[in-house]
Amino acid sequence: MSSQKQVSLTGITTTGTPHLGNYAGAIRPAIAASRREDVDSFYFLADYHALAKNLDPESMARSTLEIAATWLALGLDPERVTFYRQSDIPEILELAWILSGVTAKGLMNRSHAYKAVVAENEAAGSRDPDKGVSMALFGYPVLMTADILMFRATHVPVGRDQKQHLEMARDIAARFNHAYRETFVLPEPVIDEHTAVLAGLDGRKMSKSYGNTIPLFAPAKKLRKLIMKIKTNSLEPGEPKDPEGCTLFSVYRAFATPGQVDELRARYAEGIGWGEMKQLLFEHLDAELAGPREVYEALIQDPARIEAVLRTGAEKARAISRPFLAEIRDAIGVRSLDAVRP
Repeated sequence: MSSQKQVSLTGITTTGTPHLGNYAGAIRPAIAASRREDVDSFYFLADYHALAKNLDPESMARSTLEIAATWLALGLDPERVTFYRQSDIPEILELAWILSGVTAKGLMNRSHAYKAVVAENEAAGSRDPDKGVSMALFGYPVLMTADILMFRATHVPVGRDQKQHLEMARDIAARFNHAYRETFVLPEPVIDEHTAVLAGLDGRKMSKSYGNTIPLFAPAKKLRKLIMKIKTNSLEPGEPKDPEGCTLFSVYRAFATPGQVDELRARYAEGIGWGEMKQLLFEHLDAELAGPREVYEALIQDPARIEAVLRTGAEKARAISRPFLAEIRDAIGVRSLDAVRP
């Protein structure tokens, strides 16, 4: 890891099957960024973070496999980046506990995710505002901070909803540096204002929580079936249609060139029928995803290959985390007794 380079870190929570929205909004730009020569990139599967939402062990294991296979199939090069599983780096969990010693509970009380659950409970008339709140959910920002600080990340790509967590990470790092000694880099959030946000089958944001997603590597038959279910309005073929706000158009635009988008915009003005548009979208997506889908299916059938990639990534990561944790322990006074002066 070069001190002259930016250090970028991206976490991928292992909940659910990757869908088209994940690809357009996060995976594609992250993989493009991973090819930069001036950046040391870290990508990790945040399986311990998933415990805040997922208590199904089979689902957890399957999701980890599918997400790792997805990133590799779409071009993430483990030779160029450090690609690892969070649970393979025990130093991260130890650091999370160390950081909890300088983290104010009041800071955690202000977490948007925690406050949202409390607000839901209060709206439902619950006598317990913390109903359903686990310590994994409450302490999520501390573990996220440990993920970031362990590898001295200088820049962390996040969505707007995650910006607060980066601010918390900076606050916790600064508190540690003040309480002990200058140890941690204060990370900067990187927010892409142009990140694509795709609508799902029902017109709302494509999200696993809404159950309206289209799996990224669904087989061709299933892909077509799902596209045919996308909600449209009642305009007939031949009637001009507005592409803005149209789910079909937004999904197509995320996978098409500017020239192709302009051509389709003209066809909307001419009154393309919804059935024709859905078929066009299916054919375009199927052609775009056929190659990566084939690689993905081969990887899914060979989990040992993915496991080997992650273990190699863990070795690269721990070559950094082990000595850094030793520095952190020394900073807080966890030292060998023969180094303590009488």
